[in-house]
Amino acid sequence: MKSFIYAIEGIFHAVKHERNMKIHLILLGVACFMGFYYQVSHMEWIIQLLLFAMVIGSELINTSIERITDGQYQGYDPNAKVIKDVAAGAVFFISVVALIIGFIIYLPKIEF
Repeated sequence: MKSFIYAIEGIFHAVKHERNMKIHLILLGVACFMGFYYQVSHMEWIIQLLLFAMVIGSELINTSIERITDGQYQGYDPNAKVIKDVAAGAVFFISVVALIIGFIIYLPKIEF
């Protein structure tokens, strides 16, 4: 039971202290609103939920990698930069793919 509490504390910490996590959660809320508004199919909800998990999960892992790296390297270090840039790149890549899939799901439903 304690491990669940610690995990939830970790999520709350990231939400409270990480600007990008807040942005991801706002966009997740927008996607949920759109999903209800446009009455997306069950399969589209499943796809959205998987994407939410991938984006939020990768952001949590990225936050952990940044903290570990900051603890291991004092001041500027080119290795620390690569570690942090690659971890952030993973989040960015997943987020861009999620955005593209969101466009694929929603653009046909929006009447201009």
